[in-house]
Amino acid sequence: MKIDPTLRRFGAVAMASLMLGTAPAALFAETPADTLVIADAIDDIVSLDPHEAYEFSGLDVVNNVYDGLIELDPTKPGELVPGLAESWTVSEDGLTYSFKMKSGLLFASGNPVRAEDAAYSLQRAVKLNKSPAFILNQFGWTAENVDSMVKFDGDTVTLTTDKKYAPTFLYNCLTAGVASIVDKATLEANAVDGDMGYAYLATGVSAGTGSYVLKSYKAKEGYILEANPNSWRGQPALAKVFMRHVPEAATQRLQLEKGDIDIARELTPVDIEGMAGNADVKIQPDVGGQIFYLSFNQKNELYKNPKFLDAMRWAVDYQGMADSFLKGTMVVHQAFLPKGYLGALEDTPYSFDVEKAKALLAESGVTDPKITLDVRNATDRMEMAQSIQNTFGQVGITVELNIGDGAEQLKRYRARQHDGTLQSWGPDYPDPQTNAGSFAWNNDNTDEGAVGTLAWRNAYDPGPLNAAVDAAVQESDAAKRKAMYEEMQTTHRETSPFIVMFQIGYQTGMRANVGGFYTGGAIDSAAYWTVTK
Repeated sequence: MKIDPTLRRFGAVAMASLMLGTAPAALFAETPADTLVIADAIDDIVSLDPHEAYEFSGLDVVNNVYDGLIELDPTKPGELVPGLAESWTVSEDGLTYSFKMKSGLLFASGNPVRAEDAAYSLQRAVKLNKSPAFILNQFGWTAENVDSMVKFDGDTVTLTTDKKYAPTFLYNCLTAGVASIVDKATLEANAVDGDMGYAYLATGVSAGTGSYVLKSYKAKEGYILEANPNSWRGQPALAKVFMRHVPEAATQRLQLEKGDIDIARELTPVDIEGMAGNADVKIQPDVGGQIFYLSFNQKNELYKNPKFLDAMRWAVDYQGMADSFLKGTMVVHQAFLPKGYLGALEDTPYSFDVEKAKALLAESGVTDPKITLDVRNATDRMEMAQSIQNTFGQVGITVELNIGDGAEQLKRYRARQHDGTLQSWGPDYPDPQTNAGSFAWNNDNTDEGAVGTLAWRNAYDPGPLNAAVDAAVQESDAAKRKAMYEEMQTTHRETSPFIVMFQIGYQTGMRANVGGFYTGGAIDSAAYWTVTK
C-alpha cells in the first residue's frame, strides 16, 4: 500500500495499526482535520463490487464510491433526486422509461460518463447474477434478454419492463447499490475471460463517479477512501475516510473518548450511558430498516382465532422493553413497513394491558393456551423472549422457549415447522414492495407451493391482501400508492398472525466537532461526503 505524503507524520506504526485493526494506546492524539476516522464492525463485507455488494458495510462503501441514475437525498430521507441522469420520463403504456444523462460528467478515471455506461452497468448486474440481481430481475430482465430491454441511444438510456409497474417502484429500485453505474472502458480494459471486470474490482479498486475513490481494502481490517477529483457533487469537505474494523463496543468507546476516532458505530446502551456528561462526544440517534416481530404458524388453528391474536397483541410490553434493556437499540414500531418507507404507519395502537388481554382471551374461548416460541440464542432476543414469556404468563398464556442458533431457527421457520417464532426482517431495497410482498402476499399456501414469503412461512393466507399487494406495485399515482400501503398495513396488523414490535435503532457516537453524518436511516446507506469537522 502506498502511503500518502500527508500521512507520514503519523508514522509507519500508526498507519499499520490503522489497517491491521489493532488498538494502540495512542493511535492519533487527534484525527487529522481533513480526515474522517470511523470504527465499525465490517466483517460482513463479502464484496465491494457494486453489483455484488449486499451487506450493510459493503453498501456503505458503494454509496460513497458509486452513483446511480437516480439518487436518494441523505438530508431528506426518501426523497428521489437526479443522480447521473438529469431527467426521466415514462411512456403512456408504462412499459418504457427514458433517462437523459447529465452532460460533462467524468468517472474517477477521467473517462466521460455516457448512456452506454449506464446501459452496460445494468446489463452487467443482471448477467453477473449475484445476490442483489433479483432487485432488477423483478422487471423481467434476465441474462438472455437484458441487452434488448436495457439499451442506449446517444445521451439517453432506455429501460423496458415486462409489464406495467408503479414508476416509483422502478425509481426506488434504481437507487439500490446493484443499480450503480460503472466505468465500462476501465472494466473492459481489465476484463479477464469476459468477466466484465469482476476480478479487477476484487483487487480493492473502484470504477465509479462517487465522491470518493476506494484506495485500499483489507478484509476484517479496514479500508481507505480518498476524494474523487472528478466528483460531480464537488469536493467533499474531508479528503479522506479511514474505516477501522473494531467489533468491540468497549474499544470503540475508548477510542472515541480519547479522540483516536471521529465516529463509533457499534456502541451499546451501557457505553452510551457511561459517556453521559462528556462534552467531547455526542450521540446521534436514528433508525434502521430492520424490524423485529412475533409470528405464529397458522397450521395450528389456535392462531386463526382473531380474539386470541388480539389478546397476544395487548400482552406485549413494547414500551417497557424499549425503555429498559433495549434502550436506544430499538424503537416501538407496529407495522411491517419501517419508518422512512412510502406509506409506513408510525402510530402504535397496541400497548401492554393485562386486563384487556385477559378479557380478549376469555372472549376467544381458548383455555390454558400453550405456545412454543422459537428464539435465536442472542442476548437481545433472549431478553425480549423472556419479557414476552413473563407478560404472556400474566395474561394466562404459557410460553415455552425453544432456544437455538440462528441457522437452526431459520431452517425450521422456512420449513413451516415452528409454532411461534421471534424474528427480524430487513428490507432488500428502498421500496414498500420489498416488505409488502413478503408479509402480506402468499398466492399458494400449500407446503408444496414453496412461495417462501414470510406469509407463506406462517401458513398465512392473506386473502384480499394478495390482490392489494399486486395492485399497489402497479399503481402509477404515488399518493394513491401510499394510501394503498397504509390500508394494507392496517388490515395486516389487525388480522394477521404477525405482531410487529420494534424497528432497530442506531446510536452513533461522534466527537463533538463532527457534523453532517447521515447513517442512511431505514432506506439508504451511510453518506461520508456530507460530513464536516
